[in-house]
Amino acid sequence: MEFEQVVRARRMVRSYRPDRPVSREVLTRLLDLAVRAPSAGFSQGWDFVVLSTPEQVGRFWAATTEPDREPDRWLRGMRTAPALILCLSDRDAYLDRYAEPDKGWTDRDEARWPVPYWDVDTGMASMIILLAAVDAGLAGCFFGVPPTRTGTVREAFAIPSERRIVGVISLGHPPEPGTDHRSPSLRRGRKPIEDVCHDGVFGSPFEREG
Repeated sequence: MEFEQVVRARRMVRSYRPDRPVSREVLTRLLDLAVRAPSAGFSQGWDFVVLSTPEQVGRFWAATTEPDREPDRWLRGMRTAPALILCLSDRDAYLDRYAEPDKGWTDRDEARWPVPYWDVDTGMASMIILLAAVDAGLAGCFFGVPPTRTGTVREAFAIPSERRIVGVISLGHPPEPGTDHRSPSLRRGRKPIEDVCHDGVFGSPFEREG
């Protein structure tokens, strides 16, 4: 599939074919592409916890769901994903890297950073996974762990305290046409580039050629 087709085809899919697992070969290919994402100072401050068995995936949903909660439509659909990838960022990898001699900083002061690049870079790696999944004929969705459940997820998967859970990617084969629950937010429509892109100075719309 051509790159432009992959980008245009990508969307957040919230239900999958539970009878069709994602092969280890495909997971390896997605991860091999993810670690090629850019990172400040080539710090590569990310980790990916791959859950690809029913037991592992079930443990995640048990850790993130209130025991007495009745599953809503979103949760019922997402539980059909045969694979999940927990995307973690490592702030210390960046603070340590930029305290090395070739970077010129003499301390690990987080205030030097205009934004948390450890989270930004992990997000870029996550997007590569989502795009690579489309190219492999799969569907995916990026979602977050509720703050109230972060501790139980850390405990369930032995995630160190210095790692931040940036998000989770669900992966699987897309469902039969018409059976996926599309987000009602899509009714808002996609903003045209004239609304969000500025030419030379903020407020001057970037106009399309021709």
